[in-house]
Amino acid sequence: MPPGAFLRGDAVTMHPVDEDDLPFLRDLMNEPRVRESVGSYRPLTTADEREWYEGLGEDDLSFLVRADGDRVGTIGLTLDDHPWGLAELGYTIHPEHWGRGYATDAARAVVRHGFAERRLNKVAAGAFATNEASQRVLEKVGFEREGRRRQHAFVDGEYVDLLEFGLLAEEWR
Repeated sequence: MPPGAFLRGDAVTMHPVDEDDLPFLRDLMNEPRVRESVGSYRPLTTADEREWYEGLGEDDLSFLVRADGDRVGTIGLTLDDHPWGLAELGYTIHPEHWGRGYATDAARAVVRHGFAERRLNKVAAGAFATNEASQRVLEKVGFEREGRRRQHAFVDGEYVDLLEFGLLAEEWR
């Protein structure tokens, strides 16, 4: 495993986010195709990313995704405040690296960690109805579609539905 890697997939490694990663994360979140896929509506600055970084707690599972040593994206599990063993998966891969299976590989590794090491019972995730690639990632990892929030977000000038997905620990095993 490369130095500093916390988790490993077949093609990617997940590393704790470092202060040196903040310019990459700022540029990633400001990339138009990424903004559209996550519903970001305002430009993010390095100060915004620093504030997010400094707010990470010991229970935060946020990682930088690397492939062949290069930064390619970010992934994380946000743990629910309730003691029910629930977390939400979120991921973003830079468009230059789309179509290579990095999101699927990273999601499998992070979900595996959540179930095996954090004793989660369920991992949830959302994907806009317009983001078919993200839906495929979730389905490949084993998530089931559980619901639809109609016109839940305003993205690129139109209201879009949010599809809700879930994966239970017993389904993962």
